[in-house]
Amino acid sequence: MGKNTNLSREQVLHIAKLANLTLTEKEVKKFKKDLSDILAYIDVLNELDTSKVKPTSQVTGLKNVFREDKESRCLSQEEALVGAKVKHQGYFKVKAIFE
Repeated sequence: MGKNTNLSREQVLHIAKLANLTLTEKEVKKFKKDLSDILAYIDVLNELDTSKVKPTSQVTGLKNVFREDKESRCLSQEEALVGAKVKHQGYFKVKAIFE
């Protein structure tokens, strides 16, 4: 099935870090196989001849589909911050992006 798409343990851990996930060794092994299988399938799809297929951004044909705005419950500040690694005075604290 396609090229060698077996991910290394380090690649899986890097992906997990980007997704802010902590994985057990069992999960690392599982995701190593699962993600490698997905990449192998994508390699198979890349073999298809799509030269005569027009690019498209959506396939439903629907345009300007709107819904009525409805008021609904919002997260409280505490609920919104529950997964934040670092908080400061009720806000997310992140590294500066400007110097």
